[in-house]
Amino acid sequence: MATFSFPRDLVTAQVAWYDAYRRLTDPAPGGTAAARRSLQRLSVLIAAHPYWGPEGPSPAARMALREQARREARP
Repeated sequence: MATFSFPRDLVTAQVAWYDAYRRLTDPAPGGTAAARRSLQRLSVLIAAHPYWGPEGPSPAARMALREQARREARP
């Protein structure tokens, strides 16, 4: 199994993605527009992060990032 050393800003962005997704699934009385915009912005930031290089992330690397972010995400 490959081990990955992700940059802190990439992990932080993935954790923030989970937070935005959680807000989207449990919307505030004001609606979901802000959570949707945040989720979209974070998705682009994660996908286009320079860590991935020109070929983009491998499936194993994306899964490892998600697992690390889930461990760090707030319950």
